[in-house]
Amino acid sequence: MKIQLNTDRYIQSDPSVVRHVEQTLESALSRFADHITRIEVHLSDLNAGKTGANDKRCLMEARMEGHQPLTASDDADTVASAITGAAKKLQRVLDSALGKQYS
Repeated sequence: MKIQLNTDRYIQSDPSVVRHVEQTLESALSRFADHITRIEVHLSDLNAGKTGANDKRCLMEARMEGHQPLTASDDADTVASAITGAAKKLQRVLDSALGKQYS
């Protein structure tokens, strides 16, 4: 499972963010890991660098062979919370779309 991380100009992609993305996705999607070819993670700041509630967005797109891409997103106060929330939502989307096919 390849993970591609994309950020806007207001979000810094430092090693701690990369590590959090990798660990969160491996934990949440381990059941599907052999079937997911790539996950694209897009991090953005909705307020363009200004402070505000729920202004960090994480959009995740899972690509699997033989299936259309599946997406989930989450808005939160911090980048880490948005990543965790989007991963949980993506897990539910995959469970719903694929059922027990990969259990």
